[in-house]
Amino acid sequence: MSDRVKLLNEEAERNFRRLKGNPYWGRGVIEGVAPIGRYSMSLYFVMGRSDNSRNRILVADGQGNVRTRVADPRKVTDPSLIIYRAMGGQSDLYVVSNGEQTDGVLRADAAGYHWSDGLRAYGYEPDAPNFTSRITGVTNLRGGDGDPIVSLSILRCSPFNSTCDQELYTYRGLAPGFGRCITTYSGDGSPLPPFDEKPLLVPINSADTEEVAKSYWGQLDEENRVSLVVRRIDLVTGDRLFHVINQYKRVAQD
Repeated sequence: MSDRVKLLNEEAERNFRRLKGNPYWGRGVIEGVAPIGRYSMSLYFVMGRSDNSRNRILVADGQGNVRTRVADPRKVTDPSLIIYRAMGGQSDLYVVSNGEQTDGVLRADAAGYHWSDGLRAYGYEPDAPNFTSRITGVTNLRGGDGDPIVSLSILRCSPFNSTCDQELYTYRGLAPGFGRCITTYSGDGSPLPPFDEKPLLVPINSADTEEVAKSYWGQLDEENRVSLVVRRIDLVTGDRLFHVINQYKRVAQD
């Protein structure tokens, strides 16, 4: 192992441990590549402090999508920002996000525009005083060389005024065994402080979706974690595999 790779491994492990040391990241997106380079890995997690934020689960629909659903309909106060398609894909473009912008990205792509044009209609979430950032990850398999092009976008409230800043990061040829992570917040507080760093380098230590899901679930604060999903894409066949963990069980409606 070269000195550079050793340093990158150490950085990734530090950030992995850092996840556990923070009680509240909000929502998070990780895009990476399994140690077996054949697989692209995407991870999305949800944390919540309020009853409304915690009142949800993630559900894979068997059609390549993962959606948020209400866990207990009796406790719903505002479904507008908690119900959305978190993961979706089409024609070798795969999206994960913390809101309705998943659909916007896929609509733009289907219409022949660049996927990032689909974010123009969105800003940060209108949930004053937090103004939660919209975070999005895209895995593009259309490069033709077998390596996914990974992009991460953050739509964040400007620290100077009410305008929306966008940060867009693109990685061509992520090394197997590594991923990049963005979150909505950098910690607990009132209002919640936004995540304002470059995407964190984190480890992807397995091609097994359940193993990866459990490892990251274990790093999230037990009181605030709500749901998590890992999606694996076979870069050769395009097959997708999902593993979901939910803190709460869905309550059947009468």
